[in-house]
Amino acid sequence: MLDFAKLLGSLPGGVAQGLIWGIMAIGVYLTYKILDIADLTVDGTMSTGGAVCVMMILGGHSMPVALAAAFLAGMAAGFITGFLHTVMGIQALLAGILTQLSLYTINLKIMGWGTGAGKANQAISVDKYDLVVSSRYLFDGSYPWYKSPILWGAVFCLVIILALYWFFGTELGCSIRATGANPNMSRAQGINVDFNKVLGLMLSNGLVALSSALLAQYQGFIDINSGRGAIVIGLAAVIIGEVLFSKIFRNFGLKLAAVVLGAIIYYLVMQVVLWLRVDSDMLKLLTAVIVAIFLAVPYLKSKHSRPKLTVATKGGADHA
Repeated sequence: MLDFAKLLGSLPGGVAQGLIWGIMAIGVYLTYKILDIADLTVDGTMSTGGAVCVMMILGGHSMPVALAAAFLAGMAAGFITGFLHTVMGIQALLAGILTQLSLYTINLKIMGWGTGAGKANQAISVDKYDLVVSSRYLFDGSYPWYKSPILWGAVFCLVIILALYWFFGTELGCSIRATGANPNMSRAQGINVDFNKVLGLMLSNGLVALSSALLAQYQGFIDINSGRGAIVIGLAAVIIGEVLFSKIFRNFGLKLAAVVLGAIIYYLVMQVVLWLRVDSDMLKLLTAVIVAIFLAVPYLKSKHSRPKLTVATKGGADHA
């Protein structure tokens, strides 16, 4: 028999994870919607940020330094993809795959730093380190309210949305948006299209790595496979947010907020699916189905909303 109280108890965890993955989804939004690039680097970066953050904390560095290092590591990964694409002439999709493949080895070496060998995972305990977010803070009532991962996830999302809203209102930010909208026209207007693509990829993967750093703290470990399928989750959040809130949220900042809401909805749906005792091996398939459905909705709506053409006959009557 299904326990409804158990479902209610799991929802806060879904919201917390949705907020953390929402940061990652914002990064995907920047490449997928603004630059019009399908960047698969994020599957590797989603482990890189967490690996760097955890190793920095274990090495005795402060939390702000660890988060900043994770963000910079993600930007470095985005730079490599951008370099391969713009300088080496490799298609963006393939450039992302190559960087993602390289990051698998790099992540192993990062987590095995100081041992002389690679390591597939690394744990970090909230009992030993003062982490920003942790699932322990969510379910253990002995911790004060201001340590809630929902609160800190919301704070991070809000700050990032405000910062991006300001940045994309600047001349440089507008040129990046123009690059994604029409690269040929942007180039004709004297905009450095290649530079904007590299910068956009760096910013996107920096946010993905920051999300990974927070996720590693929340779950208490980072694993080499933590980022597997991350691009699908990011796309799910972007598409869900766009389909559900596009008619309400038209402002750029609100569109970014819709992406975060999409990530929260996605994880709440996952909690319901698990509550229904669906085989956990089916989750990846369900995610793919959800993304496919939401990707198809705008097309199907536009297809059925097209006006029917009329043909005038000799007698003056119109027939549909």
